[in-house]
Amino acid sequence: MLSAFLASACCVGPLVLALLGLGGAGLLVKFEPYRPYFVALTFALLGAGFYFTYRRPRLASPACDCPAPRTNRAGRVMLWLSTAAVLGFLAFPSLVPLLFK
Repeated sequence: MLSAFLASACCVGPLVLALLGLGGAGLLVKFEPYRPYFVALTFALLGAGFYFTYRRPRLASPACDCPAPRTNRAGRVMLWLSTAAVLGFLAFPSLVPLLFK
């Protein structure tokens, strides 16, 4: 989520800080050249998150007296909520002209 926030910081940051009355927020525009890198990092991290969440768990050896791995439902819900937030952050710069006509 951090990399998605940084990817949209060039557009969201100045707007939010201007609404809060904070000046000098235009400095966040300097992140604009790095936006494609942040977007790529965001999708790579989300892909890793989905891979580790939905991969088939390794079975323990029969000699091991380990309990079977359980699914982490809260982790899956948080991953999907984070994905929705990331998509919102990434879509925001293109939605700004439509929202503030």
